[in-house]
Amino acid sequence: MNNKILIIEDDKEISEMLKSYLVNEGFVICTAFDGEEGILKFLRKEFDLIILDIMLPKLDGMEVLNVIRKKSTVPVLIMSAKDTDVDKALGLGFGADDYIAKPFSMIEILARIKAAIRRATRYSKDTIKEQCTIEIGDLIININDFSVNKRGQKVQLTSKEFEILKLFCKNPKRVFTKAQVYSEVWEDEYYGDDNVINVHIRRLREKIEDDPSKPKYIKTLWGIGYKMGDLK
Repeated sequence: MNNKILIIEDDKEISEMLKSYLVNEGFVICTAFDGEEGILKFLRKEFDLIILDIMLPKLDGMEVLNVIRKKSTVPVLIMSAKDTDVDKALGLGFGADDYIAKPFSMIEILARIKAAIRRATRYSKDTIKEQCTIEIGDLIININDFSVNKRGQKVQLTSKEFEILKLFCKNPKRVFTKAQVYSEVWEDEYYGDDNVINVHIRRLREKIEDDPSKPKYIKTLWGIGYKMGDLK
């Protein structure tokens, strides 16, 4: 079955260019030209990936992403002409899986799309392969249904946050550099963009730590990377 992609982009020239290229690559493409239309189409069908522009009429991309994340863990690739660390942090902090700046090459965006879908597919298949829970500190991590509970309360994580937590829990004695975290979780080459890792670690700590400024689960080893804290 061909993968289905929703493109939410108000620039019709860019949208049609992307659609034409991706259809030729074997994808099934649906387009929307403003935030409200994008949400309606997202709610009506299931997609394997969403390409989302930030600057949209009616509802901006961050509002659209917020709605998507309340309903689904579908991979979201943010696309925007605003290529600043603040915008990247905002987009990734809201639960985007990747970020690509305009102008972009078709080869690059195709590679990003395939990588995101491949990760999501493997993430889904892992539910069949792994049937176990990990208990560490006050956390219970269920590898089977990708859920996390802390003192009986469900902790809502994005797919990337869950994969980062699982990586440390399954390797409690190992120290990971940022490049190694990126390679393991994103399954892609690391280009030194620390902001992507920093945002995801910060967001994860905000959700699982009692005091994110004094983390006990994911420890920072300054100048080296991260490791799981010594918890029982």
